[in-house]
Amino acid sequence: MSRTPAMMPVPVRWLVAIAAVLSAFLAMDSLRLFSESPLLDFVITVQNHYYYALLGLLLPLSYLIYPAHARATHYWYDVVLSACAFVACGFFFINAETMLDYGWEFSAPTYAVWMSYLLWLLALEAVRRCGGMTLFVLVLVFSLYPIVADRLPGAISGMASSAAQTASYHVMSIESILGLPFRAFAQLVIGFLIFGIALQKTGGGKFFIDLAFAMFGHVRGGSAKVAIVSSGLMGSMSGSVITNVLTTGQMTIPAMKRDGMSSEYAGGVEACASTGGVLLPPIMGSTAFVMATFLNVPYTTVALAAAIPALLYFFGLFVQVDAYAARTGLKGTPREQLPRLVTTLRDGWFYIASFMVLIFLLVFLQREAVAPFYATAMLLVLNQLSPKNRWDIKATGSFLVATGKLLVELLAIMAGVGLIVGALSVTGLSGTLVNDLLYLAGDSVLLLLLMGALTSFVLGIGMTVTAAYIFLAIILAPALIQGGLDPMSVHLFILYWGMLSFITPPVALGAFAAASIAGASSLATGFKAMRLGSVIYFIPFFFVLDPALTMAGSFWDTLSATITVAVGIMLIAGSLQDYLPGLGFLDRGGVAGTAGRVLTGFGGGLVALPGLEMIGFNVGDMALLSVGGGMAALGVLLARRPLANYLPDND
Repeated sequence: MSRTPAMMPVPVRWLVAIAAVLSAFLAMDSLRLFSESPLLDFVITVQNHYYYALLGLLLPLSYLIYPAHARATHYWYDVVLSACAFVACGFFFINAETMLDYGWEFSAPTYAVWMSYLLWLLALEAVRRCGGMTLFVLVLVFSLYPIVADRLPGAISGMASSAAQTASYHVMSIESILGLPFRAFAQLVIGFLIFGIALQKTGGGKFFIDLAFAMFGHVRGGSAKVAIVSSGLMGSMSGSVITNVLTTGQMTIPAMKRDGMSSEYAGGVEACASTGGVLLPPIMGSTAFVMATFLNVPYTTVALAAAIPALLYFFGLFVQVDAYAARTGLKGTPREQLPRLVTTLRDGWFYIASFMVLIFLLVFLQREAVAPFYATAMLLVLNQLSPKNRWDIKATGSFLVATGKLLVELLAIMAGVGLIVGALSVTGLSGTLVNDLLYLAGDSVLLLLLMGALTSFVLGIGMTVTAAYIFLAIILAPALIQGGLDPMSVHLFILYWGMLSFITPPVALGAFAAASIAGASSLATGFKAMRLGSVIYFIPFFFVLDPALTMAGSFWDTLSATITVAVGIMLIAGSLQDYLPGLGFLDRGGVAGTAGRVLTGFGGGLVALPGLEMIGFNVGDMALLSVGGGMAALGVLLARRPLANYLPDND
């Protein structure tokens, strides 16, 4: 349980707001937004100066925002920890150049080693408070691992370091706390986080919901389709499944219930849409920026690669919702009760304009690092010109506090995950584990994929998606890539399977959050979400076996693969919802009907599945398409009942 911004003491709120402003200024100055050379180049002479300055601004606040434990009533020790963190970061900021010149990460003076111990412990405590106990235990074990690496069994043994060497490496090298996750945060993520919060605080969430209602609210199952569109868009900006459910779900779930959908179904739709939003470009979650850094490619490359799989997932949701509405006889909301499209666009055109500026800078000018800052500036200026949404002092303060709080939380988690990366780096364990995985799998790519899917899912239960992704990107991804799979597809595969715990019982945190709003059974909502989002379990296998779905092939290869998978998804959705658009209801009773629906779904899976040559089976695309198409056709014939005999059941 954390102290929300509203519960923070006023001095802490001021500190968080000031830290947000200074962090944004540091990030923009390092990107040379204000002039051709940084304004602070007389102070920040090396990149590590910037990193330690960010740490010094944000890390101390983690102890003031988050309590030591759920029932904490005294906070004097939080102030002490905060002061210690500021002093430690200040020490390393002052000595940043000296550390680089003399290689302190390998041979540091005694006083620097003791300061390293201090910052290491403070980083661990920040992870515990911001990332939860599971992540804390994992980071603690791995960060201590170099000290005992040579005493562990062969498969997990590595090069050992003394406690002093380990502390120095963690704090003063650019491979641990200041490693790849932290650098991605400092160089790319900050601007996009600020843009997402600005969009929410200026009323962007309500605008997108109103826009979705104006466009889709009148069609059958309209409120559920509105939830898919609005939650998908907002999830792309927030990067958090739970936050998205708790914000957009407050409006979409009651609307779905008013339209006749059960509480469990409404919660399941919202959970699936919010989960998919984190996978949807142009912003996605912070994990996408870390992925770009791992792959050493522009962020736009990751966003473009993720576009088709995400759209296919949302297509699967749309088809299922439409089939459910047709089967149960649900109608849309009368137009007179919906927002008018023209009025909605007139009142909120500047949200779309800021989005277009962001996309233009990202895709066409390739200015990914500075794009969100320009888009945010444009959004805030236009917002102040809008009488309806204009901020006052209180709203501005709320925006700054929310921004600072999110930056603090993410910085602590990135620093903690960096400790894992550093431990694997200094001991050489990452390379050893890759070879061990290849040995265990017997060079079977299929077995590696299944192991990867299961491991990603399990880690996604107890860790943040970003932490789980980074861990597997180091351990598992190289093994899959050595097996002949496309690097981008492999990294997206890991990300997708790490997200599945949000809609899969018994954990299903996204579904449980939606159930709390819908007033429904948590477990029943989880199973509804799992069924609705079933396509997401298959899509990662489709694109990892056919990289054309991540735009790695020619235009015609990509188009052909996308259409084939879309047809397969439609057949799978039809078998799950007993309805196929254009063909009618697949609800015949008895053994024949059940067998028909199973054949339709299984056939759809074969239609969507690419050729299996990549995983060692001599089965091509056309063979799967032919067999799957024939199987689905037979299934439809067995399961289909004449439309005139159908009576809708509204249970």
